[in-house]
Amino acid sequence: MSEVSGQSKLLLTRQLKELTKRPVEGFSAGLVDDNNIYEWEIMILGPHDTLYEGGFFRALMTFPHDYPLMPPKLKFTTAMYHPNVYPNGEVCISILHPPGEDKYGYEKASERWSPVHTVETILISVISMLSSPNDESPANIEAAKELRENYPSFKKKVQRLARRSAEEM
Repeated sequence: MSEVSGQSKLLLTRQLKELTKRPVEGFSAGLVDDNNIYEWEIMILGPHDTLYEGGFFRALMTFPHDYPLMPPKLKFTTAMYHPNVYPNGEVCISILHPPGEDKYGYEKASERWSPVHTVETILISVISMLSSPNDESPANIEAAKELRENYPSFKKKVQRLARRSAEEM
């Protein structure tokens, strides 16, 4: 085991213990398999006063072995319709993009991944994303277009998904 990998395991173990001891409102986190600290199951509660309210959205957070130098990936396993979530469920927000300059010039380096982020700060950002979609740089172009051009239809789809996710609990 490399030194970086060993440090990432210690850091992830510490973050998991902290979240277990002091849960944060809006989500829960745990390991998919007790023998793999690099894959977490996440449950995000649809934030109050949003179209996602009442929903229970499952996701997988997969950490690279060089975490926290590089960001984890977060992918919803529950159906999700959102401008900043690819149709395959993968979340697209700036803090989950690799550190450094954006080759397309859309994001500042300061908006991208930094080792100061924790599971808690990532998930708070995802909850914020659910509350305030960014349709300027969409991962799901169809959802962004529908949000802008046919909000009633977008709202209906999202609320249906939220209800369905609650029924599947």
